[in-house]
Amino acid sequence: MPVLRLLRSTAFAVVCVTVSLGMHVFAGGAAVGLTTLAGASALVSAGAFVLARRRRGMGALLTAAFAAQYGLHHLFTAAAPQPPIPGHDHGGLAVGLTMLLAHAVTALLSAYWLERGETALATVLHLLVAAVFTLLLWRIPAVRPVVSRPAVETGPSFASRLLAAAVSWRGPPVGSFV
Repeated sequence: MPVLRLLRSTAFAVVCVTVSLGMHVFAGGAAVGLTTLAGASALVSAGAFVLARRRRGMGALLTAAFAAQYGLHHLFTAAAPQPPIPGHDHGGLAVGLTMLLAHAVTALLSAYWLERGETALATVLHLLVAAVFTLLLWRIPAVRPVVSRPAVETGPSFASRLLAAAVSWRGPPVGSFV
């Protein structure tokens, strides 16, 4: 499953780095070129590929997301084509605090997306394996249960009883107006 793991980590990295750059620019940083964006995506994808060997807890994901955001902030600042706006060099408290908050929110969102996405993918894969296993078992004649069926069914079928139980009758009881 390394191919699936690579696809998942690449998709996550592209979204994470794009959102991080957007928040970085929103907080007052300068935009970077596509080569820097592609390099950052490759670095984050490599880290996500390593982490995706098995399911991780929220603590490990938060730690990795905050470390990635720290590195991305410094990469975006160093690769800015024009000098950063005044105060962005962490001399101004307001800009520095805004930048810290932007990258912290992005780290929290990234960790949450990764944790929820991994949980959803694991659930879907477990259900898919269970469905395929059940279908394969029913295809093997020796595994099918041997049930002798009566020649003529007596009484309503299971489906009819199930539908009858699901019907909700509203109103007074049948014999109340007699």
